[in-house]
Amino acid sequence: MATIDRVKYDGSANILVWKFPTQDLSWGTQVIVNQAQEAVFFKGGQAQDVLGPGTHTLKTANIPFLRGLIEAPFGGNTPFAAEIYFVNKATHLDVKWGTKTPIPIEDPKFNVFLPVRAFGQFGVQVADSRAFVTQFSATLPEFTLDGLEDYFRGALLARAKDYIAETIVNKKINVLEISAHLEEMSSAMGAKLSGDFSAYGVRLVNFFLDSVDVPTDDETVVRLKKALADRAEFDILGNAYNTKRTFDTLEKAAGNEGGGAGIGMGLGAGLGAGAGIGNLMSGLVGQAAAGTGKPAPAPTGLVCPACRAQNPAGARFCSACGKPLQSICPKCGVPAEAGARFCPSCGAKIA
Repeated sequence: MATIDRVKYDGSANILVWKFPTQDLSWGTQVIVNQAQEAVFFKGGQAQDVLGPGTHTLKTANIPFLRGLIEAPFGGNTPFAAEIYFVNKATHLDVKWGTKTPIPIEDPKFNVFLPVRAFGQFGVQVADSRAFVTQFSATLPEFTLDGLEDYFRGALLARAKDYIAETIVNKKINVLEISAHLEEMSSAMGAKLSGDFSAYGVRLVNFFLDSVDVPTDDETVVRLKKALADRAEFDILGNAYNTKRTFDTLEKAAGNEGGGAGIGMGLGAGLGAGAGIGNLMSGLVGQAAAGTGKPAPAPTGLVCPACRAQNPAGARFCSACGKPLQSICPKCGVPAEAGARFCPSCGAKIA
């Protein structure tokens, strides 16, 4: 039986556990364990001992557990069979995780169900090589970081879903504003998951919840964002909000010329809208300025007593509503503002 006189790890950084490909060992075989590694010896399916970094010569004087593996000397170079697993104990900080499908959670502020997604990353390190190899890869030639991620994905996502839903509901956090709570949630979730990892000889170095969001193309999300935008606009404009909505309607009518027989109607609506747009904008600016505490610009021309729209000086009818703006003095014929009881020129009473 050919024996091996030198055993050394030969794998990539992504491999957490690597099994030396042969079991044929003998007295004097050197086992080289690199920094951030440990070598676990197995015999008969049971873990015997763990060797730390350094060069280890297989002799009973140096490695006491070999006495139980070797029954009798054979020419000073006793052959024996044992399995050696090299464990990568370096810290891995870039393990990604995320929900494959959104989690339906009722938003406590708006009382609608929103599809919530969560993404993040975590760092791990093998803390107990014996427990890790025994529970994960004692029958596999190698065990990778991807395998570890797949193994813990179920438990991680289950706990993440429960905790996110519990936090949103119990603390009444709006899903659209949850980004302000990510640091607090990351710490709490890391503490909850630490026990799940340590049971398998793995230390959870850190855990980050990078984002909690909703799909932007979801119908419910689109409607909610539209409602929030309208409410914010109303809060900013105050009483001027209704005037702006009227302006938007008129502007749409002015741009809708239609086709065929409807062209005349479209043009008529456009002309009517155009006549009132200037007055509506003037009123809108004044109301918005009043809402912000700034003085509104002084009005010019005539103000319609019916709709309060601005009109050019000398106009006899309102360009917005068509109501009369002036009265004519029956004595001297001088125009007076609509509603005036006496002529501003001769003082005669106006009917």
